[in-house]
Amino acid sequence: MEQWINKVRDMLEDSSGNALEFMDEFRKNLFVEEIFVFTPKGELIILPDKSTALDFAFEIHTQIGLQCLGAKVNQKLVPLSYKLSNGDQVEILTSHKQKPNDEWINYVVTSKARSRIKDALREDRKDKSEQGKVLLEKRLAHLKIANTQANLNKLMAFFNTPTLQDLYYRVATGYIDPKNIKEIIFTAAADKANSMLGPKSFDREVQKIRGVNSDMLVIGENTSNMNYQIAKCCNPISGDDVFGFETGDEDIEIHRTNCLKAIELMSNYGNRIVKAKWTDQKELAFLAGIRIKGTDRVGLVNDLTRIISNNLRVNMRSITIDSHDGIFEGNLMVFVNDTGHLEKLMQSMGKVNGVLTVERFD
Repeated sequence: MEQWINKVRDMLEDSSGNALEFMDEFRKNLFVEEIFVFTPKGELIILPDKSTALDFAFEIHTQIGLQCLGAKVNQKLVPLSYKLSNGDQVEILTSHKQKPNDEWINYVVTSKARSRIKDALREDRKDKSEQGKVLLEKRLAHLKIANTQANLNKLMAFFNTPTLQDLYYRVATGYIDPKNIKEIIFTAAADKANSMLGPKSFDREVQKIRGVNSDMLVIGENTSNMNYQIAKCCNPISGDDVFGFETGDEDIEIHRTNCLKAIELMSNYGNRIVKAKWTDQKELAFLAGIRIKGTDRVGLVNDLTRIISNNLRVNMRSITIDSHDGIFEGNLMVFVNDTGHLEKLMQSMGKVNGVLTVERFD
């Protein structure tokens, strides 16, 4: 009982002030089975069932968790997401160069680990925003453009960033190349702005300059102050039937309606479900997974990559193909515009000699 009360106390101390998120974490950790694992020195560590190696690392010490590179479970090397079992002996491998990333949230089940990861990500984003601010100021100085709020607003509208911090962050991470910040952004936008009646008209003109007809998503009744992100569990792309889910951080997470989490979210958090639909959008690309199977032959990979890169102008993020006993299975991660673009790609790949099945996976 004392240990349980201590865990509740830790959850209260780790809470970032979001009541809904805290109650969700509290419910998840209230009635759970436990597993008993050991450190290399034989110290007993009690964790919730389905805890991972990364949960174990944060249970030992926050700094160990933040620098966790991997783990050895029963002397065998395992990834951060490895689920522990009763009696496992766990040794954490660390590196000073290691830093948390967004995927780590999906690797943990304990509120302590999740809270520490979110804190680290927020701090990292803040640091990168400062770096981006310096880079942006240098670029404006090079162009001899005044670093005024009015000019920053034009940049935010041009690159479709909701906040100034988000603009700085995208510059720092390379999502926005400072070389793409040119004088025409300010001159063209300024000329248009003088003849406009309001900010919405100004936004439309900026979108014409950028080559974008409309926002990528229409969410609920009013999207002016909403930020959205694509759910990593189902990776929806333009054309999919989707819905929005309020995460509690003033963000909207977009899921496919046939996502495995959809039923759970709709039944348990109906008040946080938001209507969502796609609008016409051809500029941005979405990451999609394609799984192919067939009979192996010489030149097969070359034929597939030629279709992807040359014929359909698709950018490929990764490709893995494994062959055994004359049968191959491959997973490809590609960037497509929408479901129509993806379907056309899959049909073309299905016509390649030797390919038997082509299907999409999340």
